[in-house]
Amino acid sequence: CAVWYMIPNLYLAARMKTDSTAKIINCIRVLSIDAVEKANSGHPGTPMALAPVAFKLWDGFIRHNPSNPEWPARDRFVLSAGHASMLLYSVLHIFGYGVSIDDIKRFRRLGGKCAGHPEHGLIAGIETTTGPLGQGAATSVGMAAASRWLSQRFDRPGFEIAGYRVFSILSDGDMMEGITSEAASLAAHLGLDNLVWIYDDNNITIDGKTDISFSEDVSGRFAAYGWEVFSVPDANDLAAVESALNRAVESRRPALVRVKSRIGFGSPGKENTPEAHGAPLGPEEAGLAKKFYGFDGGDFYTPPEVEQHRRLVIEKGRKLEDEWNTLFARYSDSHPGLASEFRAICEGSVPDGWDSDLPVFEPGTPVATRTSSGRIMEHISAKIPWFVGGAADVADSTKTFIKSAGSFSAADGSGRNFHFGVREHSMAAFCNGLALCGLRPYASCYFVFSDYLKPALRLSALMRQPVVYAFTHDSIGVGEDGPTHQPVEHLASLRATPGLDVIRPADGNELRALWPLIISSRNPTALVLTRQNVPTLEGSGTGAEAGAYVVADCGGEPEIIIIATGSEVFPCVRAHGLLSQEGVRARVVSMPSWEIFDRQSRDYKNSVLPPEVTARLSVEAASTLGWERYTGAGERALSLGIDRFGESAPGGDVMKAFGFDEENIASLARRLVKK
Repeated sequence: CAVWYMIPNLYLAARMKTDSTAKIINCIRVLSIDAVEKANSGHPGTPMALAPVAFKLWDGFIRHNPSNPEWPARDRFVLSAGHASMLLYSVLHIFGYGVSIDDIKRFRRLGGKCAGHPEHGLIAGIETTTGPLGQGAATSVGMAAASRWLSQRFDRPGFEIAGYRVFSILSDGDMMEGITSEAASLAAHLGLDNLVWIYDDNNITIDGKTDISFSEDVSGRFAAYGWEVFSVPDANDLAAVESALNRAVESRRPALVRVKSRIGFGSPGKENTPEAHGAPLGPEEAGLAKKFYGFDGGDFYTPPEVEQHRRLVIEKGRKLEDEWNTLFARYSDSHPGLASEFRAICEGSVPDGWDSDLPVFEPGTPVATRTSSGRIMEHISAKIPWFVGGAADVADSTKTFIKSAGSFSAADGSGRNFHFGVREHSMAAFCNGLALCGLRPYASCYFVFSDYLKPALRLSALMRQPVVYAFTHDSIGVGEDGPTHQPVEHLASLRATPGLDVIRPADGNELRALWPLIISSRNPTALVLTRQNVPTLEGSGTGAEAGAYVVADCGGEPEIIIIATGSEVFPCVRAHGLLSQEGVRARVVSMPSWEIFDRQSRDYKNSVLPPEVTARLSVEAASTLGWERYTGAGERALSLGIDRFGESAPGGDVMKAFGFDEENIASLARRLVKK
């Protein structure tokens, strides 16, 4: 075994000292080692192992322009194995993306651009935030679908201006995650032949060799999905890597390139061990690895070949984009309307007047907010052609199937309805991919299953990608399906997520008022909608765009303020009527969005919730966690909610049993006024 290993390593060691390509590859390795050593944390092993693959991929297959990282026609690269972030930072440095040596020296340091895992928006060339394993893989599927959709809508004979390829590097850990399986299955079903995954098969995880937990036939698994699978026996064999990638990009199916590598390659004491995965090599081992690579120029040294290569890459990229710009100029002359649409997508804008005639809902008419949302979304789809999305096998129930838009499929890439199947988690990551490519996506499922997709929704918020999550069946009002399907803690969980706007409207007119804000925002939005019908309130919606407003008031200063969301607003208005008859001065505030309300001026917030009125009652069929920020915490403050799981019974019966009826709400309000 030792002899088998030493012969190729001795050959490579000799070659590495003279070959210019090898010097650049080894520079990727050494910069990664040095950055991890200086930070005293990180993952050096994968960059050391996969440097040849990353170099070959970026040098010969990814169509890009470092001078304009946002060039619309660029290929996309996703490092799903985000723990190997130094691989990407080193590549971006070498390929001219403005990542300086000083940036690399500040790896994992406060205020630095080179974060511990790649973060979209910190450095040019990072297409998506990765690190939670599987997220990058599933996001890359959405990117590939976006490419297909854009190409289908905009390309014309002689004008292939919109499509691109998507490449992603995955680890053994990515392969174990369930979201990767969901995404791979969907990618094959959709026939995404512009997608190439490179699987770094090094048989190592943090706990040890992968055989302690993972023994499946990955190639067979992907073949069964419908992928085409190619193998590279050695990551250092550039000819084999190039050959496999050539075949992968020519495949008419999504392609998996399985690359055998040795984690920590070049480290005599840690190569092919778990110790090379997630910790610095240590000064002695780092020095031995550098010696093996033929590097003796000190820490963070880059040989002159790097600068020469960078100039060539930048020149090549500019030429590629210049050619595309010339083509696009001709395209604009021939197809001005389509060109205008394409520019709008690239700029993140929407057509003027898209919200000029949104549906209006008649007061008194009972309509489930999932239904009113569906009507509004149908209108938006007609006005914004790149408003696309779908549901996790429940589109008919969540009212998110756009009847006029057709379905996206392997045979037809122009459809705007995506059928995600029962794959909530990959659906959300897929929609992140769509959003990162300029489309305006929505994803839908029952609210209780928002837990299934939360990690991807969290990345929507972290990246500020405007994905709309349409969650229906929003409370114990679901009824007979029982506590397994009745959300309780979910509103509190979503409200705790930074950068996410949570909206639980009382009726369709509140939704109508809030959709312009949703479309104009860069934040993701969670719409929390009823299955059951709710009455449309008189005068509702006017003021909803502020996140909270008064829907029922009294003459003079109120004695009590009742604050409610969603389906609970109506019984609060009914309770207001009972209290008024008794001479109790009550105010009812509908608060469809905490986050939007919190962004308003202090004067506005005080006008809705006067600080001097301390008797306050919140009413929401969900966890009471957090409501004290609006009710206060004194003896005259109370939150009517649910801090236990629900019951299986008709929805109206369950709501009444938990106290969400006007008589109980009025009774609670009376008690607070008397305190």
